[in-house]
Amino acid sequence: MIAACVFVKVKKEFIEEFSALTSENHKKSIEEEGNLRFDFLQKTDDPTEFLLFEVYSSEKAALRHKDTEHYLLWKKTVEDMMEKPRASMKYRTILPKEEEKWKTQRSF
Repeated sequence: MIAACVFVKVKKEFIEEFSALTSENHKKSIEEEGNLRFDFLQKTDDPTEFLLFEVYSSEKAALRHKDTEHYLLWKKTVEDMMEKPRASMKYRTILPKEEEKWKTQRSF
């Protein structure tokens, strides 16, 4: 399994629009085969900073996500809303070891 932390700094005037578009991306992403988790978080002391925490069953599943229509649309649409380019870090998951323990969420 592989996890990715995507850090996004959004221009103040786009916080609401970015949140709505990313929420839609979240809803579609958690339905993808191989997606085990997709959390959308906002920093408490700076509402312009966001974190996307994504877990995939494999590197292949993570790469497939980047080819989906909803991801490509999200990427294109929110790019100009960002204060600076997003940054991403990948991690190997250690615990939990079982895939089913990661997939505890459903769209809200």
